[in-house]
Amino acid sequence: MSHLMKNFARPEKAEEVVTYGSLDPAVQELLLAASAVRQRAYAPYSGFKVGAAFRSTLTKQIFTGCNVENAAFTPCSCAERTALTKAVSEGATEFSMGAVLAYEPDVFTTPCGVCRQFIREFATSDIPIYIAQAIDERIANKVEPLRSDDPVLCTSIFNLLPSSFRTYRK
Repeated sequence: MSHLMKNFARPEKAEEVVTYGSLDPAVQELLLAASAVRQRAYAPYSGFKVGAAFRSTLTKQIFTGCNVENAAFTPCSCAERTALTKAVSEGATEFSMGAVLAYEPDVFTTPCGVCRQFIREFATSDIPIYIAQAIDERIANKVEPLRSDDPVLCTSIFNLLPSSFRTYRK
């Protein structure tokens, strides 16, 4: 490996699926915040509601966001970008972890490519991203938003966007 490549090599963090109950309380809190804000999503066209939450590195404050659709589609805002934009508008620009929650049967819904790049802009190092499955809207009011044995994908921004574009400032 050349000297240049060594300087930009990123540590490999394995992705794994764990149970919600096995996660640290700070991560559980982040996922619950994403779940709560998901209920406010404005998704009249797709019906696909997404919630996201990011914890500020400096203040430890959680910033949440939901997706907001528009009839013209192009001006739509994903949950991840909504949360991060809200955080930046309040002075937070570095984050220690993020969470995304959406309902799609039997799969984890990870951030889209644009959101991955947006998250990367505010990640000065690799940060964990937790992906959970929301509960089907038809039963959401009848059960807890996340149960102890629910699966959670533990990944990171470098896993989601390897070799990402970033200006490397000192």
